Amino acid sequence: MPAKIPATVVTGFLGAGKTTLIRHMLQNAEGKRIALIINEFGDLGVDGDILKGCGDETCMEDDIMELSNGCICCTVADDFIPTMEKLLAREDKPDHIVIETSGLALPQPLVRAFNWPEISTQVTVDGVVTVVDGKAVSDGRFAHNVEAVDAQRKLDENLDHEMPLSELFEDQVACADMIVVNKSDLLGETEIDTLMGTLKQDSRDGVQVVRTSMGRMPVDVLLGQGVGAEADLDARHEVHHHHLDHDDDDHHEDDHHHHHHDHDDFQSFVVTRPEIDDPKAFAEQVADVIRTHDILRLKGFAAVEGKPMRLTIQAVGPRVDTYFDRVFTADETRQTRLVVIGQAGLDEAAITAALLA
Repeated sequence: MPAKIPATVVTGFLGAGKTTLIRHMLQNAEGKRIALIINEFGDLGVDGDILKGCGDETCMEDDIMELSNGCICCTVADDFIPTMEKLLAREDKPDHIVIETSGLALPQPLVRAFNWPEISTQVTVDGVVTVVDGKAVSDGRFAHNVEAVDAQRKLDENLDHEMPLSELFEDQVACADMIVVNKSDLLGETEIDTLMGTLKQDSRDGVQVVRTSMGRMPVDVLLGQGVGAEADLDARHEVHHHHLDHDDDDHHEDDHHHHHHDHDDFQSFVVTRPEIDDPKAFAEQVADVIRTHDILRLKGFAAVEGKPMRLTIQAVGPRVDTYFDRVFTADETRQTRLVVIGQAGLDEAAITAALLA
């Protein structure tokens, strides 16, 4: 059976920076063929920002599908499922699907829809990413322009959940696998640390809270979380049950004038060591280093003493997966090479020493 296509759900209020995040992702897709489903109802629509990020390799115009009949979680049966079926029926299937919800969408009904028989065998939820306007949330407003969010709500005749923004925000946080605190450059260090601490406390165990500005995120942090969220709905239940689930029935960001390098908020480096002798013990060592140093991603290959095959190592947070993928070729050096990725400020020397121990 072919592997399921991973899909990432990007949620967050109007103006939080979802479109900017996705545009940056497309411009740095590293050869991945990405299809986009954009729920642009009542939003600015695809105002060329997304399309500017599309090249022949990353995503072509027919890889972008718009759902404009209303809030995506209220039109799952009529809008989302048929769009997914159409996308999955294509011969040139994408490597990854990214779904940008409207700012009003509850993520839970959308994740639940991935269990519908029409699509459940072909696609899985790689992860739910909730984008937060760091400045607005720190100020207790949830959205930079609350009036724009309310105007969006009034335009949507199909919207069947009415709740205060604070409750909708709590549901978006409750469903998240990763919370991206955007516009972090507008906050002082104390403010950002306090906000990130609060969000970690309010989210489920193991949810990664990261900071960024202008939506700059490394693609291999944003995609490839491998969560399978549709099989984990109980853990990410709605905090508020104001929503009629259909499946029961069978901004543009301010241009802050900062000229940062693309991933200033993130840091990556390579650790090389000789062969390892015990893959299980090494995986536990890696998980321990990740927990101690709050590493976001770790990936690479290891040579195991006495084994002709290369061991692949992939870690998302402290969840470490290992498998033998292929035989080392005659001209390859039998060594272990790991790429470590995390927020800026990682203690490279301490992490390197711990992985070499």
